[in-house]
Amino acid sequence: MTLTQQDAIAFDAADPLAPFRERFVIGDEPIAYLDGNSLGRLPKATAARLRDFIDHEWGARLIRGWEEKWVELPTSVGDLLGRELLGAAAGQTVIADSTSVNLYKILHAAAGVRPDRKEIVVDDTNFPTDRYLVESVAAERGLTVRWISPELVENVTPALLDSVLGPQTAIVLLSQVDYRSGTLLDLAGLTAQIQAAGAVVIWDLSHSVGVLPIDLDAAGVDFAVGCTYKYVNAGPGAPAFLYVAERHLAQARQPITGWWSVADMFAMSGDYEPAASIRKMLSGTANVLGIVSVEEGVKLLAEAGIEAIRAKSIALTEFEISLVDQWSGSSAQTLVTPRDSSLRGGHVTVRTPQARAIADHLIANGIIPDFRNPDMIRLGLSPLTTSFAEVWAAYETARSFGYSS
Repeated sequence: MTLTQQDAIAFDAADPLAPFRERFVIGDEPIAYLDGNSLGRLPKATAARLRDFIDHEWGARLIRGWEEKWVELPTSVGDLLGRELLGAAAGQTVIADSTSVNLYKILHAAAGVRPDRKEIVVDDTNFPTDRYLVESVAAERGLTVRWISPELVENVTPALLDSVLGPQTAIVLLSQVDYRSGTLLDLAGLTAQIQAAGAVVIWDLSHSVGVLPIDLDAAGVDFAVGCTYKYVNAGPGAPAFLYVAERHLAQARQPITGWWSVADMFAMSGDYEPAASIRKMLSGTANVLGIVSVEEGVKLLAEAGIEAIRAKSIALTEFEISLVDQWSGSSAQTLVTPRDSSLRGGHVTVRTPQARAIADHLIANGIIPDFRNPDMIRLGLSPLTTSFAEVWAAYETARSFGYSS
């Protein structure tokens, strides 16, 4: 069946989540924003909350705000995010720092949980920060990095993992959704496989949190990290989150031992005594404005419901994939995102030799995609803000691009 603009209009009219779009700041430009998996739109509730915070909490309460509320925000909002988006019971999730800093902490903590083992496994196609930090922590702790090289679409499989897991495997670091292809890994199945080999697993949830259901506790995950400025819509540079399973908290140690991680942060003790709780994973003073933005983003997602969000995500990506198939502009164009929705996250990626030129053409015409070196265009479809009409507009604009032979 050939899809038309009328189909996009009809899909929007039937979309139960369509009213949520009006709860974000959306102007006339760009015509279509298809990069919500890099930076989500601004929720109107967040803008109002920040204005109120500046006027009343910071402006009026001043330093009294710390005692009244702010000190507890990393854990209270962490519990909210954990409950609504991670399937995590209270006391295991905290909001702090960036994903990079949190991953550095978690890698050290995980290595301490398996001190008798000497290898870290990571795929050589993972996000650059993840790979760089694995190399850095391995060098600091005298560990060996075992690299795996997954195929782009099929990605990390049980067979590929099995080829490197062994008695010296301490940690395996994986991203639940591949940042390039959008491939969704089997979090529960791979976690069980890794743990059966005696290792612990760290999951990077940056491209999955807020767009699909996650159940860390049920899957028995050891550690996890992720950002909040993509599908959680917490804003540029918003603080990230980290998760430590309750069973590891007593043993977990992290290397950035700032005063926010101690048992009594106002005792100003001469000796470092880490908190017994998830607060031990904190370091310095909390980014209060950023955590407030995370809170508003999570509340909005919770109201919509993560199952409904996932259903809309599948519908959007299936619509996009159908349009990619329908586009006859170039035989060199290749879909590198799984067609099976159970194996796909929230974005669709197309590979073409002219990806850079097509992306520039889209941007010049008011369509914001995401170009990934060297030859991929990534289309991030954020369920609460992306309409089917936006996806259609991108398709129409891309078809107007003049290919050279």
